[in-house]
Amino acid sequence: MRISQLLSGDRAVPPGLPNFDSTTVFVRAAASYLRGEQFPALGLFHPRLTPLAKRVNHLPRGLRTAIYTRGGANEGVPPDEVGTIDVERFREWVVDQYPTRGYPAVVVGSSNGAAVHLAALLGVPWLPQTFLVPVRRDLHPDAIREDVRWGREHAQPFLEENPDISLHQMHDPNQDRLMVRKLAYFRAKSRTLGDAYTAFLETVLEPGGTLVTLDCEYDWPAIEVGDRHSFQLGGLGGLEPEEYYEGSDDVAAFLGRQGADARGWDVPEPDGRIPEAEWGFEPALREDLDRLAAERGYDRRRLRFDDPRELSPFVADCFRRRYAARDRPVERLFVQSFALVEPWWTLRTGSVPYWAAFNTESDVAHLESYLETTEPYDDIRANLFAHGIESAGLASADRWRDALEHARDGHGFVGTTPEEFPYDVESHVRYHADIPTEIDARHPLPPSLAFDRFDEIATAETDAYAVDWETPDGRDG
Repeated sequence: MRISQLLSGDRAVPPGLPNFDSTTVFVRAAASYLRGEQFPALGLFHPRLTPLAKRVNHLPRGLRTAIYTRGGANEGVPPDEVGTIDVERFREWVVDQYPTRGYPAVVVGSSNGAAVHLAALLGVPWLPQTFLVPVRRDLHPDAIREDVRWGREHAQPFLEENPDISLHQMHDPNQDRLMVRKLAYFRAKSRTLGDAYTAFLETVLEPGGTLVTLDCEYDWPAIEVGDRHSFQLGGLGGLEPEEYYEGSDDVAAFLGRQGADARGWDVPEPDGRIPEAEWGFEPALREDLDRLAAERGYDRRRLRFDDPRELSPFVADCFRRRYAARDRPVERLFVQSFALVEPWWTLRTGSVPYWAAFNTESDVAHLESYLETTEPYDDIRANLFAHGIESAGLASADRWRDALEHARDGHGFVGTTPEEFPYDVESHVRYHADIPTEIDARHPLPPSLAFDRFDEIATAETDAYAVDWETPDGRDG
């Protein structure tokens, strides 16, 4: 058996698309649910490797972080091959994951973990706009200007091969510090649907069906490197954008802990703000969606929000309404972090999903804000995503436990060893494996929520949330 099959079963990704990224994992999770399947081990590990992966925490922490770094580097593309990477192959891979059958709607746009759960609730596919292409290179994580120059020298063949994308080169020396030593992050945002998405939509979207744009307007300061090429320092998480570019006490303290010579990052002045590399939506794609809808007679909707985490309360309460309509309990919340999403077990255990983008102080604050304004939950469980470094702004496991104590009865972690966080590499497997033992409720998988019913709910209720449900001309749905 080939290594690619051991890592990802029979649905191995095409060259240039990494297995371990938010977009790739979210597609696999959403598609697994539509196929009626569980989603173990992030779709990464063949069952033969799972027992080994569940013993990694016995290794010294330094060795664990080295494995994390090396594993990421192994997914990188050699710099002289970036001109051979065709993003259209990525879109072909996406549509190949989903069952080919009729759907009342399809969601297209921003990457978002809450959207995975929403797609499962509605029984519809989600097609991502953004893809990561990791490119191999060796560079000190704090050498920001060098990475800008490196990207300018190496990105052009990729841009020429893919004229329908914009390239958001991303470098986060805080949260991704282990990875950016060995990889340049080229995040490609589709400006058109491309042939694969267009053919899929024309095949599976029912007559009069709805094209939904998932439109996250989260933006970030960026440096213009060239035509369709920008450079972003940092990203959503533990630090504010200005801290990356201007410095702060938290940045200085973090760099001190890392043994760095400087106490701030030397970076060119940003030229303006553009859609954030990982989570933001590139508006150019809307034109192609509108064109296809007009040609094929599809309805159009736009689910818009400013921060990727703002979708989570809306989706959580949609689940509560759905459960209540089917006379199910609505008092169990399951907080799922970054890529550790499992829609099949969420619905099987009758849990309400809440997605935390990361495990930072701002993420736990978003969760607490939701818990303080919604009807109380009896039981709250959470997993924590281990990224292998005590990054600036990271919330401790104890801080997360404090938030879970909003539950009236029980609370705790699932698939997480709190004392090992953020070095708990086993959580990448145990987030799924431990659900059946940590959450003992079982319910039949419910029928999908009818899209016209969801349309009614979204039209009536989005004023209560930081999301907008609109037609493309800005009117409420």
